[in-house]
Amino acid sequence: MGKVVAAITTSVDGYFTGPDDGPEKGLGEGGERLHYWVFGGPWSYDSEPEGAAEGRLKPEGEDAEYLKEMTARGGATIVGRTMYEAAEHWGETNPFGVPVFVVTHRPEDEPGTGEFTFVGDFGEAIDRAKAAAGDKDVSIGGGGDMIRQGLEAGVVDELHIIVAPVILGGGKRLFDHFETSLDLKNRGVRQSRWATFMEFEVRR
Repeated sequence: MGKVVAAITTSVDGYFTGPDDGPEKGLGEGGERLHYWVFGGPWSYDSEPEGAAEGRLKPEGEDAEYLKEMTARGGATIVGRTMYEAAEHWGETNPFGVPVFVVTHRPEDEPGTGEFTFVGDFGEAIDRAKAAAGDKDVSIGGGGDMIRQGLEAGVVDELHIIVAPVILGGGKRLFDHFETSLDLKNRGVRQSRWATFMEFEVRR
């Protein structure tokens, strides 16, 4: 049976978005710097990254290896409605390659394209994602509220915090208003030019 893995990228000062995040700027002002590791270098909401048109925008080294490993493990993904909207529905096309469950108070808004499944609460999303994933892992991909709910509910087996070498100074913090005490076991740390990958086992 697979695990439930929560993974998110934050700044050194603990923000997973910059200020004023929303549609067209899902990571907020300056938040693009958090995900340089995903795209192999600098990019911006204000201009198309160099090499994007030629398909040369991709991670390298440790960044690519981490993504490759997580992709191989994954069988389903859970995201929140806020992330779904901020990402502009990923152009109405599922970018993850596995079933995606969107947690929302308005499941009736599901677009009906077959690309995403809307569910009414987090517990339902976990149950349906586990069934869809089979022997593979369920990834809680964000945003921060989904990860906090997973940790509070005690369903997360692994927590991966990817720290970008940047201080944002504002935005949304991952653990704001989180009051659950947890013990973690170090699973490993790897590092690249653009990120430090910290993997923890969540002890129960």
